[in-house]
Amino acid sequence: MSYRNKTYIIFDADTDMKHYRLMTAWKENQKIDFDFHNAHDLNVLINRASEEQIKRKLRERLKNTKQAVVLVGEKTKNLYKFVRWEIEVCIELDIPIIAVNLDKKNRATELTPPILKNRACFVSIPYGINTIRFALDNFPSYYHKHKHLAPKSLYYTNFD
Repeated sequence: MSYRNKTYIIFDADTDMKHYRLMTAWKENQKIDFDFHNAHDLNVLINRASEEQIKRKLRERLKNTKQAVVLVGEKTKNLYKFVRWEIEVCIELDIPIIAVNLDKKNRATELTPPILKNRACFVSIPYGINTIRFALDNFPSYYHKHKHLAPKSLYYTNFD
């Protein structure tokens, strides 16, 4: 297996793109302490590619992924074509999953995709630079020690 050092971000590209773009802006801002190796910088996708071709490229990205972030918005749990598929592949490839609640709740909610609640050991956190940074820095090692507890939804109580 290749070295995994990327962060893969799963999100509803129709409604939650602004939250993804803000995370990439935090990363690019030299005055903000926020960094991750974005898996979406790999393997450029072509607009007219078939679903099969897109999924093949996404799987390649996931194979180089250390952790995944799911931006949980209003419609995320209802998206099956790519979002659910990406989560399934993360579970299959044993990738730690951080659910980032765009409504800023610090727990799994009714908006959390059922596949996470039913099959994964994951952490739910509110959307924010400090909480995301903390989870990216700390959850993967916790996951690898406790993944046998799945399905299990965790949350952090202190981000200071």
